[in-house]
Amino acid sequence: MTGTNRAPPRNDLGPATGAAWRTQWFHIIFGHDEAPGRRFDVVLIFVIAASIVVAVVDSVASVHARFGNALHLMEWGFTLVFTVEYFVRLAVVDRPARYARSFFGIVDLLSVLPTWISLILAGSQYLLVIRALRILRIFRVLKLTRYMGDANLLWSTLIRTRRKIYIFISTILTLVLIFGSMMYLIEGPENGFTSIPQSMYWAVVTMTTVGFGDITPKTPLGQLLTALITLVGYSIIAVPTGIFTAELASGMRTQKSMRHCEACGQNQHDSDARFCKTCGASLPVSAD
Repeated sequence: MTGTNRAPPRNDLGPATGAAWRTQWFHIIFGHDEAPGRRFDVVLIFVIAASIVVAVVDSVASVHARFGNALHLMEWGFTLVFTVEYFVRLAVVDRPARYARSFFGIVDLLSVLPTWISLILAGSQYLLVIRALRILRIFRVLKLTRYMGDANLLWSTLIRTRRKIYIFISTILTLVLIFGSMMYLIEGPENGFTSIPQSMYWAVVTMTTVGFGDITPKTPLGQLLTALITLVGYSIIAVPTGIFTAELASGMRTQKSMRHCEACGQNQHDSDARFCKTCGASLPVSAD
């Protein structure tokens, strides 16, 4: 589908009415099927990536001392670009309030707020706050997810598995509390286990088989419990991966079955297929 008849994005936002330029820019900004929209996406991805590089490099003290002014000017340039992009997105959609409350609307706002807030919080007493706010620029990487074709599939898989993951996490937290309390009772403060929260931290590190070694049991009973926790960790660490993988495979099969050839009725086409694998007819354009 082309022109104004193309399918709207999945967030049910449509072009704003009252001006032709709004409809045109809506399809350029939110559409990905035609050349202008693809060019806009490529340019914006490049700008986002460049802004992330600037934010990361600026955190290096030696680089900041030498190129701080240039990096500061570049950051303001990126901020102005993203600010204009944010307000243009609000101007071309029919329901700007809904877009502003959406996931990507919030991400777009967070990508520009830190730099603007730094103007209000100027002063030596706020330097630490400004430094913390500047780190939020890294969240511009989330803006890239709207251009990843399989991001919706991964997100929907996480949503479908949330209850199973919640049960798994609840079980892990219960085990961490039990093992942490037992280790606090066995080892005690004299061996570094000064509190139950400290012992729970040790239990998390041990159960995930990371083993930092900053806290270690000294008694034979504590070492025996450590071995038991490590074995438990190895036996359950793959559970969430299996849950997610099984649901992801199911989602991929469902996604394939939804690609239907109107000419011969064949299903099971890949999400990026353009032609039917049976009769060669063109497939409907995906709404992604």
